Amino acid sequence: MARHSFIQMSKLSNVKGRISYITSHAKQENLYATYRTADNEFWSNLARESQQEFKRSGTEGKCIEARELIIALPEVYTRYEPQEVLEDFTEEFRKRYGVECVSALHHNKRKTNYHIHLIFSERKLLPESDIKRATRSVFYDETGKRVRTKKEITGEDGQIRKGCTVIKKGEVYESHLFTVKDDKFKSEPFLREIKEIYTDLINRHISDPEQQLKVFDKNSVYLPTKKIGKNNPKAAEIEADNTARQEWNRTADMALLSGISEAKILEVKQTEIHEKASQSIKSKGWLPNLFRGIVAKAKDFLQNLIREKDMPPKPTLDIDMAEFRHMRNLMIKVQDKAKEIKNLQDKVLPHLKQQLADTKGLFKGKERKALEVKIKETEVEIADRLDKIPDTLKADGYPDVQVFMRTFREMESVVEQYNRDLAEWEYQVSRKPTAATKEQHRPPERQSVLKHLREIQERNKQQPPQRQYKKSIDRDSR
Repeated sequence: MARHSFIQMSKLSNVKGRISYITSHAKQENLYATYRTADNEFWSNLARESQQEFKRSGTEGKCIEARELIIALPEVYTRYEPQEVLEDFTEEFRKRYGVECVSALHHNKRKTNYHIHLIFSERKLLPESDIKRATRSVFYDETGKRVRTKKEITGEDGQIRKGCTVIKKGEVYESHLFTVKDDKFKSEPFLREIKEIYTDLINRHISDPEQQLKVFDKNSVYLPTKKIGKNNPKAAEIEADNTARQEWNRTADMALLSGISEAKILEVKQTEIHEKASQSIKSKGWLPNLFRGIVAKAKDFLQNLIREKDMPPKPTLDIDMAEFRHMRNLMIKVQDKAKEIKNLQDKVLPHLKQQLADTKGLFKGKERKALEVKIKETEVEIADRLDKIPDTLKADGYPDVQVFMRTFREMESVVEQYNRDLAEWEYQVSRKPTAATKEQHRPPERQSVLKHLREIQERNKQQPPQRQYKKSIDRDSR
C-alpha cells in the first residue's frame, strides 16, 4: 500500500522558549543538527513586537509569535549527513517564502521517529524601522488598550492606576521592526503546498519507487493508515485498524479497475464511512471496534457493486504513438490481474465457503480443517494479488491505481479526439481532393498530441530521485 508523508503545522505562543527547547542538547536526548537563518536578537524582537501588537488589538486568547512545521523523515534518511539534510530542508523554505527560520533534526527517545522541527516567522524585517512619536500625551489602560483622556486611567485617589501607561509628547509610543503577518501561512492552501514541496524533496533521495512517499489526499478514494512505532502500547489496536483500512483501499482499487467511477466510490466512502463514523462518534464516542465494523460494512457494500458490474472490455483504441500504446498495454495488464482476482473473490472463495458449510458430521473434522486452511490461503492470495497491482503501477511511476486510471482516461480522451479530428480531415479531403482543399483543411497535428500525452504523464508520475546526500557517520559514535 502507498506510504504517506507526515507534515504538520502548529502555532507558537512562546517562540523563544520553543527554540531553546528544540535546539538544546540538554533537553533533547537525540539531537543531531541545528540550523538558524537569523540570530537570537531577531527572534527576541519578533516575540516582543508580536506581543505588543496583540496587546494593542485587545484580542482574546494567546498571541501567535511564529509557527512550526514537524516533518517526519523515512528511516533511510538516518544514513545521510544530518547537517546537510537539515540545511537543505530549511533553505528550501527560506528561499521559497523569504522568511527567517530555526530548525533542528531529532530522533524521539526510542529512536523510532526521525524528524525535523522547522520554526518560521510569519513576518519579515522592514527595510527601515517604523517609529511613531507622540504628538501629544498618549494613555493606555491596564489591558494595553489606548484611551482618549488621562481621566480614564486615573483612580479615585487622583493617581494613575497600577498597570496603566502614559506616553508623554515626543516619546516613542509605537515602533515596528517587522511587516504585518502574512496571512497565507495560516491558510489551508499553504499547508497543502508545503506538504507537496517537502514530500517531493524527501522522494528525491529515495531511489526505490515503492518506498517513495505521497501526500495523502483526503478527497481520494482511499483511507489513510497509521504508522506503528516500536513499543507502542496501542500497536495491536492500530494494526487491526490499519488492516480494515487496507482492505477498503484494496477494494477501492478493484472498483476502479472494474469500471466503477471515482465519483461513485467517493460517494460510498462519504455516506458509508465518514457520515456513519461521525454519527457513531457523536452518540457513543470514539470506539475503534465500531469504526472497523463501519469500514468492513462499507467494503462489503462496495464489493457488491463490483459483483454487479461486469469487468470492462480491454481497451481497443489504437494509434501509432508509443506513449499511448504503453499505457494501453499497462491497462490490459492490470485488468487481467483484476479479472483473476475477481474470479477468486466471486467463484473460488464462495465455493470453498459453501463446501465448508455443507461439510457436517462427527467424522468430517479433517475435511473441515483442510477447507478452512484453503479458505485462509485463498484470502491471503487475494490480498497479496491486490497489493501487487499498485506495485506494478509504481514501477512505472504511478503512485496508486486512482492516479493511473485518471491518467489513462485523460490520455484516452485526447487520443479519441485526435482520431475524430483525423477522420474528419480524411473525409473533407476525400470529397474535394484538390491542393487548395488540402491546404484549407490541414490534418490534426500529431506532434501536438504527442506533446499533450507526455505532459499528462509527467504531471501524474512521481518524479525520479535526484542527487543523494553524503552518508552519515554512525549515530552511536556521536
